[in-house]
Amino acid sequence: MSTRKDAAVSFLQLVASGRVREAFDKYAGSRFRHHNAFFDAAPESLMHGMEENARQFPQKHLDVKHALEDGDMVAVHSHVRHTPDERGYGLVHIFRFDGDRVAELWDLAQEVPANSPNGNGMF
Repeated sequence: MSTRKDAAVSFLQLVASGRVREAFDKYAGSRFRHHNAFFDAAPESLMHGMEENARQFPQKHLDVKHALEDGDMVAVHSHVRHTPDERGYGLVHIFRFDGDRVAELWDLAQEVPANSPNGNGMF
């Protein structure tokens, strides 16, 4: 039996691999909402942005570090690199599910710095 956590991770992996429409068709609910400040509130706006990102960065790689599930909420902490030679970004995606479908999505990103005073690193 798959969990909401599995669904959230699968959604992100599909998006990262450029299979954005498949991710939305398989996992997004009919009343899906997102909170990405760089896109219009319409789900289609976010989908188009994700598709454009996949076209620009066909070598993008997503490495999931942690996935936590609590009731209808899932948080996924990951490291994404648009190209193999970049440091990339630390990401946190927060999903709210309605049943087995994603109802709401938040995302937060932080660029991996070249020189960090924190020896623990971001991951």
